[in-house]
Amino acid sequence: MASTLSCAASDLAPLLGGGPNSTAMATFLCSRFSAISDQFSDTSYAINNTYLLFSAYLVFAMQLGFAMLCAGSVRAKNTMNIMLTNGPRIGRFDRAGRSVALRGHSASLVVLGSFLLWFGWYGFNPGSFLTILKVYGSSGSYYGQWSAVGRTAVTTTLAGCTAALTTLFGKRLLAGHWNVTDVCNGLLGGFAAITSGCSVVDPWAAIVCGFVAAWVLIGCNKLAEKCNYDDPLEAAQLHGGCGAWGLLFTGLFAKGVYVDEVYGGPGKRPHGLFMGGGGRLLAAQIVQILVICGWVSVTMGPLFYGLHKLKLLRISSEDEMQGMDMTRHGGFAYAYHDEDDLSMKPSGVMMRRVEPTSASPTSYENSPAV
Repeated sequence: MASTLSCAASDLAPLLGGGPNSTAMATFLCSRFSAISDQFSDTSYAINNTYLLFSAYLVFAMQLGFAMLCAGSVRAKNTMNIMLTNGPRIGRFDRAGRSVALRGHSASLVVLGSFLLWFGWYGFNPGSFLTILKVYGSSGSYYGQWSAVGRTAVTTTLAGCTAALTTLFGKRLLAGHWNVTDVCNGLLGGFAAITSGCSVVDPWAAIVCGFVAAWVLIGCNKLAEKCNYDDPLEAAQLHGGCGAWGLLFTGLFAKGVYVDEVYGGPGKRPHGLFMGGGGRLLAAQIVQILVICGWVSVTMGPLFYGLHKLKLLRISSEDEMQGMDMTRHGGFAYAYHDEDDLSMKPSGVMMRRVEPTSASPTSYENSPAV
């Protein structure tokens, strides 16, 4: 913004009458004007850096949310194996190959972690601009990057909320019951999908993105069950499936004027197919999906294969059945455990202490005389 403020003494002197003192007066005024302009520049620099630091703090909050989400979604037992190469967790599928739901550790932690991720996503998407005080074109001071930041926050919110509500009612129709953890995963699926094009699409398009992302997540979960693929966090389905849809969505709905404003550069950039931009951006997004899959396979495949061969990728069956709280951490994490969880009850005969009641004698003083 400060770069548009300039003053030249030669241009100002004629306006001051052109007398012998006009040049000196114009020079003085321009020097004061330059000082004020420098102060504006320093203020803009401070605001942009404060915005960047606050966005980084929000992204840090996402890490806390992800940790809570992981802790709430899985239990202390049966949690180490989420890789297809190792097979599903013990008890995840019955002998006929049918899916058996394994309860998570804490729905409260899942919800709290999801809200922290939601909070942090505003640093992840709007914060990716790095600066906020930037004017677009010759619009003056009423339209600039701050407008794109606000639009990005709106599209992020709409996509996540739409996906959460769609997942809520969609799973209710398919499963016959309400499930808060499904809503949380749907919310995050909407966020993952909109992240690709959050700054270059209209709010109405974000609603479309979230609606489709919810069904992509539900479909990927169904496919995972058919393939006996076990992922307690639904991470591959959520980030892989919904993320791939988000890339395709950007190639379809990216608006040309937003693309030019946000990314700049000479000439017109390709934009969404449905927005009149042709298929160049969509083709680039498809190539990007293939490149990401190839890159992850080449880099992570050997790593996990090596860990698998070294027996570092999965705990033993004994540890998995008994629970890592007992085998690795010295005891249960809580002072109580679920009474209806048969896997936590010792095998064999259980003896229970019977407390005396008011009807039974507790001492010789209450015994009848003989």
